[in-house]
Amino acid sequence: MRATLLLYVGAASVSMAAGVPDFSRQPPQWQVALSKPANDDVAKNIIANGKGAATACVGCHGANGLPAAGVPFPRLAGLPSEYIAKQLFDYRDGTRPNAVMAPIATALTDPEIGSLALLYSSQRAPAVKSSPVTVRRGAQLAREGDNALAIPACADCHGGDDIGGGPILPPLGAQPSAYTTAQLVAFKSGERHNDEAAVMRELAKRLSDADIEAIAAYFEKR
Repeated sequence: MRATLLLYVGAASVSMAAGVPDFSRQPPQWQVALSKPANDDVAKNIIANGKGAATACVGCHGANGLPAAGVPFPRLAGLPSEYIAKQLFDYRDGTRPNAVMAPIATALTDPEIGSLALLYSSQRAPAVKSSPVTVRRGAQLAREGDNALAIPACADCHGGDDIGGGPILPPLGAQPSAYTTAQLVAFKSGERHNDEAAVMRELAKRLSDADIEAIAAYFEKR
């Protein structure tokens, strides 16, 4: 009887195990794309010449991921590959709406996005520049935050100006002020909404237009 019961329980356990769904968390697509071998030749060709609806990256982001001074486009050189890949996937699926980047990202395959992200990440970022001519308010918000407005320091999440705060928390130093301003305005209005738990949207709402300009000017000089 005992042997029969054990056999039944064992058979039931196997049956239940076979029918139990896999609840393990699957990695996001952008992470999978980065796990594949990169193809530098493909990435370099897209950067220089584009691909179908994807116009050449160099036109906006400059050679080696360094845009020209004064343009509202971000530098890509030296940013974490995870951050770049996630943004391209977000552009592609509409999580981060952008009339220019959406068709470009849509024209790219997962392996191409992974290759572009890894190539840009490997390129040297510009040296962080310390300047005595910094906006005091921008420096305060970047380094100390503002308790009265319940705004933590930018550095609390984004870390050092040149190293960032993690794979999807990019460094903010040496980014064109026009680009940083545009992103903070987009977060504030809700136009950009691919931030985790709406953190950036909530913080940006507490910033005045003058505060946004001060932050952008401060980080451009870093």
